[in-house]
Parts: sequence; structure tokens; C-alpha cells
Amino acid sequence: MAGITTYVQESYNELKNHVTWPTFAEAQRLSVVVLLFSVIFSLAIWGVDTVFSNVIEQYFKWVKS
Repeated sequence: MAGITTYVQESYNELKNHVTWPTFAEAQRLSVVVLLFSVIFSLAIWGVDTVFSNVIEQYFKWVKS
């Protein structure tokens, strides 16, 4: 149990004294970048999924006939 307590204390000390936290404006800017990337990436995955679904559907229609 002492190991867990030491770990928590050292983690808190690390976060408080050694981490450089971004400014609010920088955090907002980076959040917008992450949001845009997430939307673009999800649209790309949706597009590829749609294309592959259509290709597989056409393949099975071709094999069935």
C-alpha cells in the first residue's frame, strides 16, 4: 500500500512542478485542430467504408448471377 501512496505523491509532484501546461488560448487552438482532424478522418473512413461496401456488394451480385 505504501507503494501506491508514493506513486500518487510522485505523480502529483510531477504534474504540479514539472509539466508545462498550455495557455487557455493554446488549448483552445489545439482543441480545434483535434476536432477538425477527427471530423476529416472520420469522413475519410466513412468514404472508404462506403466504397468497399459497394464493391463487395457488386462482387456478390456478380458471383450470384
